[in-house]
Amino acid sequence: MSMEELTEEQRTELRLDLQALQRDLRMTMADEQGRSDTVALDQPIGRLSRMDALQQQEMAKAERRRAELRLERVAVALERMTDEEYGWCSDCEEPIGYRRLKARPDSFFCLACSSQREQRR
Repeated sequence: MSMEELTEEQRTELRLDLQALQRDLRMTMADEQGRSDTVALDQPIGRLSRMDALQQQEMAKAERRRAELRLERVAVALERMTDEEYGWCSDCEEPIGYRRLKARPDSFFCLACSSQREQRR
C-alpha cells in the first residue's frame, strides 16, 4: 500500500462525510424550493421590493442548481466507493489523498490533475 492509499478507517470516515453532505444538500434543496417559487406580480408591494424578490428568487434557483449538481457528484462518489474506485484520480489513476478527500469528499481528481484542468479552462 502506498503512502496515499486510504485505510479502511479513513474510507469509513469519508463514507460518513459523503452521507452527511448528501443529507445537507437535500435539506438545502428543500429550503431553496420555497424561495425559488414564482414571484406574484399582483402583490401590493413596491417596485424595488418586487425587484428584490425577483433577485432573491434567481439566487435561490442558482443555489438549488449548485446543490443538485453537487448532490449528483456525491451520489457518484458513493457509487465509486462501492466499486472500490473511490479515492483514485479519474485522470492519472493515482491515489487522491486523504486530506484532499476530507476537505472535498466528492473529488474525482488529485490536486495535480485538478490544477491542470483549471489551467486548461
